[in-house]
Amino acid sequence: MNRNVLVNDLNNLLNITQFSDYGPNGLQVEGSSEIKKIAFAVSATKDSVEKAVALKVDALIVHHGLFWKFHGPRPITKAFYKRIAPLIKNDINLIGYHLPLDGHIRYGNAASIAQRLGLKNLSGFGEYKGATTGVWGKFEKELTSEELKNKLEEVLNHSIIHSKADSNLIESLAIITGGANSQWKECLDYEIDAYVTGEISEHDWHEAKESGVHYFAGGHNATEQFGVQELLKSGLKLIVSKQGIDDAVKPCPKFYTNTAITKMPINSVLLHLL
Repeated sequence: MNRNVLVNDLNNLLNITQFSDYGPNGLQVEGSSEIKKIAFAVSATKDSVEKAVALKVDALIVHHGLFWKFHGPRPITKAFYKRIAPLIKNDINLIGYHLPLDGHIRYGNAASIAQRLGLKNLSGFGEYKGATTGVWGKFEKELTSEELKNKLEEVLNHSIIHSKADSNLIESLAIITGGANSQWKECLDYEIDAYVTGEISEHDWHEAKESGVHYFAGGHNATEQFGVQELLKSGLKLIVSKQGIDDAVKPCPKFYTNTAITKMPINSVLLHLL
């Protein structure tokens, strides 16, 4: 698969031009022009980069890339060097999608959690500079706040912080993953019962509770693990099939998913979750 074709198809799939983001979306570090093996991770860290090098992949696709406006210009030294240098030395492309992979109604982090929770009739939620970065929907049957907390812990495999409102029943839920601490306030405009994100601030704990909105915080990384998984399972499969690539698959001995090792080949491109 040609790198430029892959990046262009991903850019179009995730509608990146709709978002004004905190950093670049798409190709962040240029590597090999021909891609036969792709790794996926939530974040481009020293650990995920080292695993990508060990797997001898041609591209690493992440949600959290390496370049952010809030960092400003920074020298490629010390810890930052240890992330970037292995990519360049090993000709590995780094491809990152931040807000587009948060808010996408099919492949996004929020939509993926919503689907796993059984939310119906999803709509965009959490407007940021003209685009929505999350989703909201309704359950077919009301849940108690404790039932939803337990369900979230199961889906995210992570402990949940719950700021509990007075009403115990939840019919509607909004989700923006990661660090969208204060966006719960938009729930008041739509009379949404509960809100899920990754982090919570002390003042939001009290303000949400006192405003009658259940606030669930499930961890920044934990809430943002699903977008790259959906790209791996469905997004890339769609792109590869559209390009008419044959079904020949070479065996792949290692495929990381946290500490587990397995493999998931799709057509003639091998895909790895780090």
